[in-house]
Amino acid sequence: MMKQTLRFTILAIIALPAVLNAQAVSTPQEGNRAALEQQFRERTARLTKQRLGLTDPQLDRLEKTNARFAPQLRQLGAQEREIRQQLRQELMAGNSANQQRVSDLLDGAIRLQKQRIAIVETEQKELAGFLTPVQRARYIALQAQFRKRAEELSGQGGQRRRPLLRKRP
Repeated sequence: MMKQTLRFTILAIIALPAVLNAQAVSTPQEGNRAALEQQFRERTARLTKQRLGLTDPQLDRLEKTNARFAPQLRQLGAQEREIRQQLRQELMAGNSANQQRVSDLLDGAIRLQKQRIAIVETEQKELAGFLTPVQRARYIALQAQFRKRAEELSGQGGQRRRPLLRKRP
């Protein structure tokens, strides 16, 4: 029963942005969207507090830390997606792909990975100031679960991602 409740909560947390976007399109009532976003934040906070065994002060500090690092990580994610898309376009050209462009894109991808590592390392140092190592490890696992579920949901019902390289028949 606990696993089922947890799965439902995670699904709700991951699916809510899509619901919010659909709600924003279907009804122009911003107050309703704001209320849904607040409910989403509260559920996320409750789940995180429960799963990590956080105190209220720890949760407050975690939320502040997330507020500082999340925008940087989102921006990097967007840049990484753009590079992957451009790389995919070049590779679709087959033998006529622009070799220098592919090289530049690969270099850019590596540069962004290094930036991501630096940000995560800084974030982890800050988290270590108020979370135990076990709480930090659980937090990393919780984030990975959220990302995995988001990826699963993004492949359902919408456009599926095409593989970078296709198998030849």
